Amino acid sequence: MSFLDRYFGITQSGSNVKTELIAGFTTFIAMLYIVPVSSSILSDSGMPKGALITAVTLATVVATLLSGIWAKVPVAMSVGMGLNAYFSYGMVQGMGLSWEKALGIVFLSGIIFLLVSLTKIRTWLINSIPRGLRFALAGGLGAFICAIGLKSLGIIAISPIGLPELGSLNTPQAWIGILGVGMILWMSVKKIHASFILGILCCSLIAWFFGLAPLPQEVFSMPDSIAPIALKFDVVGVLTLALIPTIVSLLVLDLFDSLGTLAGVGAKIGLFQNKDNQGDKLLEKTLEADAAATVIGASLGVSTTTSFLESASGVSAGGRTGLTSIFCALFFALSLFLFPIFASIPSFAIYPTLIVVGAMMFLEVKNIDFSDLPIGISAFFAIVLMPLTYSIANGLAGGFLVYILSCLALKQYQRINLGVIVLGILSILPIIVHGVFLKG
Repeated sequence: MSFLDRYFGITQSGSNVKTELIAGFTTFIAMLYIVPVSSSILSDSGMPKGALITAVTLATVVATLLSGIWAKVPVAMSVGMGLNAYFSYGMVQGMGLSWEKALGIVFLSGIIFLLVSLTKIRTWLINSIPRGLRFALAGGLGAFICAIGLKSLGIIAISPIGLPELGSLNTPQAWIGILGVGMILWMSVKKIHASFILGILCCSLIAWFFGLAPLPQEVFSMPDSIAPIALKFDVVGVLTLALIPTIVSLLVLDLFDSLGTLAGVGAKIGLFQNKDNQGDKLLEKTLEADAAATVIGASLGVSTTTSFLESASGVSAGGRTGLTSIFCALFFALSLFLFPIFASIPSFAIYPTLIVVGAMMFLEVKNIDFSDLPIGISAFFAIVLMPLTYSIANGLAGGFLVYILSCLALKQYQRINLGVIVLGILSILPIIVHGVFLKG
């Protein structure tokens, strides 16, 4: 028995090296879109796109290697889609933070997530948040990034009185974006694993052909340096009471994003099911890898990392062990040298991905019991406040506060546990300190 077989338990899991290689490549193809999409979104915070392309790829490689080597699971990790949007459009553009301070928040939330993952606080936090509110967070985040995609394409605009309205739709970029949304949706329905990257490439080809974006001058090159953004986070500048809800928001979102993804991927093969506590140990190690990757990612200059549901494509292709993740990470390492292509993809070819991903995330609201008044009304406020206020922290705060007030009004005191109280207090802190709701 080879070292790889002993370490990963390949034969025991019913797999082999060839199958793990194919599974790793399948996950890579399904996830490749994350490099151009994340770098484009994060560049809207003011960071240089070239350095971001390299940093996002490196963060994906490191995070996925941690998942494979430490947790030994076929789960790929990268910079979170919705969390990217919150970084650029919520924290930087919405709250007026510098990207250095936003990276500081990511770094701090990663450190806290790592500590939480190593203690019983993780279980306490998971059990404290009502189930319906967890799905509301996913739905609100989906609405948030979908709204960003629609606004960026010009499909929706802000009226003179400050309300959203239908955009002009008189630009070729808008119509290419609409076509991209249609293509990605069609391929997703057909369960084509590479639907996102294929949609981005099709939109880019149309833009290049009609001269709407410059053609890449070459296919391969050395990656750009990450020196302009690496280790540039400002931790001291974000140590204020007003920013505590934002740090908590990232922590909670990362935790439940990862848990939801891991539940979906693991359900296919019973990966995290309890087998003499082995399932719990795997889950703990995977969350530890996720948290460590967020800390490393912030050091590289990118936002919060998380587990990716696209890992399910690799699992469907037969991936059963951490070797799948290692092969996926190696393929991403090779993609570092595709820099000219990634750098030439126009932004309007990226935004359709945000719209479709947001719509898919919003589907989680189907799991909310709206007949339960405290859950239903708090979920509503959590969902609508995120896109309307351009802030995930506002939605999280609104959801918890309305939940507590609803339970008090109905005298359902037993539903208000210590975790909900703590999160509610953290949410209301800025009101007490500054007198303005979540002013950063």
